[in-house]
Amino acid sequence: MTKARARELRKEPTDAGRLLWSHLRRRQLAGYRFRRQHPIGPYVVDLFCFERSLAIEVDGGHHGERIVQDADRTGWLEAQGYRVLRFWNSQVLGEIEAVKQVILEALES
Repeated sequence: MTKARARELRKEPTDAGRLLWSHLRRRQLAGYRFRRQHPIGPYVVDLFCFERSLAIEVDGGHHGERIVQDADRTGWLEAQGYRVLRFWNSQVLGEIEAVKQVILEALES
């Protein structure tokens, strides 16, 4: 089920997800490899760097109503040993270089 959902999500990315992916794909950020819409347990994370166990979530406006669910999701991922970064769509669309810098710092820490 999760793999099928991941495939569906890859076919219809958000504008912010598409933009961030265009900056991270093909090892563009310091040579790190990212996967898009990657299933982990019961969840599908927007972007994932297996090498550094880093999950990146890009949240749209609907996530303002999903605070508890997002906190549970982040808690579960962290309990499994993953680090999680969350960005709002507006951050990715308006401050892509700053977002990339935060991601790079997380990868190298």
